[in-house]
Amino acid sequence: MYQLILIVLGQIVISGDKEGVEEAEIYAKEAGIKKVRILKTSGPFHTKKLIDSKEALRNELETVEFHSFQTPVIKNLDGTIYQENDDIKEILANHIISPVQFGKGLETMLNMGIDTFIEIGPGKTLSGFVKRIPTEKEVNILHINDVESLKNTIEAIKGM
Repeated sequence: MYQLILIVLGQIVISGDKEGVEEAEIYAKEAGIKKVRILKTSGPFHTKKLIDSKEALRNELETVEFHSFQTPVIKNLDGTIYQENDDIKEILANHIISPVQFGKGLETMLNMGIDTFIEIGPGKTLSGFVKRIPTEKEVNILHINDVESLKNTIEAIKGM
């Protein structure tokens, strides 16, 4: 599985077989998109090609008991907060085959007054998304990718 990333205002990802993605790359460049990259991925994530995996997860989630959230949780499916009447098991299963709406989730968080974001793991891709969301607020972005950065993040949070 290959994925093509088109960098426009944010990121647009097109998934498909190698030939289809390469053809999309040509069209994107002809359309004037300046930054286009092909990524090799280990699977067709967030596409309908994982429908069997979605159903398997859905069946597995039937064995899990969910309780009311004590803190708002945002869905990557649409960037909104889970509601009491949401079918959490179906929504979680649909994450496997649905596009990620990370930018909408970030906008929801900013509208909720969240001003501190912590990215855990290598790289700063998600932090870059935060920086591109227009906001008049001061936003803090912290990173954790090893023990030292974890300690630094804890100290930074204590100082806020």
